[in-house]
Order: sequence, then structure tokens, then C-alpha cells
Amino acid sequence: MGLTISEIRHNTTRARHLMQRTKEQHFAVGAFNIDNQETLIAVARAAQKLQAPVLVEVSDAEVTALGLENVRDLVDNYKAEYSIEMYLNLDHGPTVEQCKRAIDAGYEFVHIDISQANHQATDEEIIASTRQVVEYARFTGALVESEPHYFAGSSNLHTEEIDYEQIAQTFSTPEGARQFVEATGVDLFAAAVGNLHGRYPVPKVLDLELLEAIRQTLHCYISLHGGSGTPLHYFQSAANIGVSKININSDMRFAFRRTLEKVLADHPDEYAVVKLMPTVYQAVQEVVEEKIIAFGAARRAVA
Repeated sequence: MGLTISEIRHNTTRARHLMQRTKEQHFAVGAFNIDNQETLIAVARAAQKLQAPVLVEVSDAEVTALGLENVRDLVDNYKAEYSIEMYLNLDHGPTVEQCKRAIDAGYEFVHIDISQANHQATDEEIIASTRQVVEYARFTGALVESEPHYFAGSSNLHTEEIDYEQIAQTFSTPEGARQFVEATGVDLFAAAVGNLHGRYPVPKVLDLELLEAIRQTLHCYISLHGGSGTPLHYFQSAANIGVSKININSDMRFAFRRTLEKVLADHPDEYAVVKLMPTVYQAVQEVVEEKIIAFGAARRAVA
């Protein structure tokens, strides 16, 4: 059942208050990608246990599989059932049209990223598309996130080493970040400082000095994508610097898959899915809890 415009604006106002709290109280809110109902349950239970605000995210593949409006209903149902502070984000929306649909459905956050679908998108195309979404979002008050170029990696388990010399060529710069934010009017800037999508054989290394310089340059909120596989101390430092939102996906998928494989191996004669899944989403919940604590978001939820 769809939300009224009054309900949507109430939710986006609360979302904006959350972002302001992250800056004032020096914590980051976890943005957790979900693949199915089980991962949503894991996030909801972690948020309830730790009294933490959370974002739930879906990217284009999950939107296609689950339905953009269906995800809105699921999130609202679990938010009410668990009495938690939970918001919904469209992650890496590949088109202006999909972002507009998410805004109409009441998503509190949208991430416009046309470079995800077209890695060769020009600066002018990225800025123009982002500005369209920013303008459209004003009606509901949804917060808009973007970045000026394609973000490396994929939300999966990688076997290749991280080539930081190559990745450093796509790092954000304070001046580039300032110009992009001024040109687009986004609420959140997705910074690239060594973070990249996916899990890799070696831990990721974040350039905290660069992150600090970007924070001092911008007045908008800052997000970090590709949080999986990052040593936890970087999250604590990032939150203290002023990062407001950190994305987690691959670590959850890894826990889901590996735990499911073990459960199936241990119970070869069990075919009732409802009996197989509790151990799986408990494993995912533990991942979410670990990140929430590292982000400093535990006991930060408001009624």
C-alpha cells in the first residue's frame, strides 16, 4: 500500500534529521544492501537489538527481482513490527527515471549513478542527470547522493589483488568534490579514498588524510561505498572525521552464502526453507551488528 505525500515528507524530514545527527554526534549510519526478505530481517533485528538507525538499500538487480514498490512495503512493515528507525535508499540508480520512481514510492534516499550503466558517461551527462534528480526530489524532500565518476569494483568475492596505483587515479579530490557538489546540489557526496566495491584477498586501505581534506571542503554529507572487507578502525576514524553513511553489501552476501552452504550440508534431508533460513539470517545479523558498533551508531536511534 502506497504512502501519502504527507507520510513521505514526514519520513524524509526524519531522514534529514538523522543525517544532521551523524555530523553533530560523530557517528555514521550503516546502509545495508538486501537481496531478499531474510537479509531485511537480519538488518531489522540488528537495528532493534542495538537501538541503531539503519538504511536499507536496493540496487537495480534487487529492484528488478523484488519490485521497487514491494521493497517499500516490506521495509515499512518490518519498521513497524520491530519499532525501529529505518530508511530506504535506491543504491546506484542507473537512470533518472528509476530514481524518480523511487522518489514517488517514498524512498527517503536515492543515489543517481548513470556511470554504473555507462562507464563512459561524460562529466556533463553525469552532472545533468544528477541535477534532474535533485530538482525532482525537492517535492518529497528525499536526499540525493551521487559521485562524479564510475566507482570501481563489484559487490562480490574477488580473487585479484588491489592495484592501489590504478585505483588512486580515480580518488576524489577536495576541489573536484567541491565543484561537483556546487554543480549538482546533492545532499550526499560519495567519496572515493581507497574504498571499492567487494571483498578482496587483502584488507582495504583508506586515505584518511584525503578524507579529512574533502570533509573540510564540503558542507554536504559524505558517504563511503564499498565498506566490505575494510578493517573496522577505518570506520571509527571516518565517523570521527565526519562521514555520515557507510555502505555494506559483500560482507553480508559472503556470510549468507557460506552459512547457507553449511546449513544445507548439515541438513541434507531438510527441504522446508523456513527451517533452513534462521541460522542464515543470524549470521548476516552478526555482520550487521559488527558494522553498526564500528560506525558508532548503536543506541543512536530516536523514536
